[in-house]
Amino acid sequence: MYKSGQREFINRVKNALGHSADNMERKRKFFDLPMSEKDRTTLKGIENRTPEEKEKLLETLIEAAKPINLNVIVLPDVSSVTTAIVDLVREKEPEWGDKKSVAAWKHPLIASLNLTAALSEQDVSVYFTEFEDGQMEDDLPIETREKLRQHIIDSYIGITSADFCMADTATLVMRTRPGQARSVSLVPLIHVAVIEIDQIIADLKELFTLIKWDAEHQKEGLTNCMTFISGPSKTADIEATMVHGAHGPREVYLFVIS
Repeated sequence: MYKSGQREFINRVKNALGHSADNMERKRKFFDLPMSEKDRTTLKGIENRTPEEKEKLLETLIEAAKPINLNVIVLPDVSSVTTAIVDLVREKEPEWGDKKSVAAWKHPLIASLNLTAALSEQDVSVYFTEFEDGQMEDDLPIETREKLRQHIIDSYIGITSADFCMADTATLVMRTRPGQARSVSLVPLIHVAVIEIDQIIADLKELFTLIKWDAEHQKEGLTNCMTFISGPSKTADIEATMVHGAHGPREVYLFVIS
C-alpha cells in the first residue's frame, strides 16, 4: 500500500524516465512469459523430493555453514528445539547490562515453541513483534512503534523462522511481513532461526522458480523486502582481517527440525 506522496513521487520518476503507464504495462506483458520446460522440471523436482534427497541437501547445508561460522543444529522435534533455546539463553550473556530479554517473530513455528513459558523459570522476558493481522508497522501509533523497536534493541537474542534456506551457500531467505520485522534478525547480538527440513532448497535457481511458479508463493507474491543471511555479520575492511559482529549479530544459530 502506498503512503501519502509515494504515488506522486513514483509517477514523477516514471515521467522523468519517459515511462508512461502504457509503457510499463507493455513491459509487464513482455516479461509475463509462460513457464519453461526447465522451470517445470525444477519445480517438479522440488515438489517430489525424496527423504534421501532432503537429507543430502541438509548435509550440503551443514558443510557450507562451517566456513561462515553458521551453527547448524539438527533436532527431531519442536520440544527439543525449545529445550536447546532455553539452554542457549542460560549459557549466553548480554553484551550490555545483566537483564536478559528475547525478541521473537509472530510466526506459527515460533509460537509452537512456547518460549514465554519455557523461559519464565529464568525470568527472561520474550517480546513478540505482534500486532493486528494485516496491519503494517507504519500504520501503528508512533508510541507503539517506538515501544516495539525498543524491545528489539534491548533484546540480546532475536528468534525468527525463515521462508527458505539455500543449501549451497547456507543462506537464509526471509521475507518481511507484518509481525516479522527484519530488525529481529539484525539488531540483537545473537540471531536464532528455526526451520523445518522441507524449507531447505538447493540454490538461487530453485528459489526463483518457487517464487515465480509455485501456486502458494504466487498468491503472496514479493513482499516489500527479502533478506538473505549467510552466517553472522562480518567485515574485512580493516587490514583485510575478518571480524564478526561488526554491524549485526555476532552469532547465528540455525535449528533444523528433521
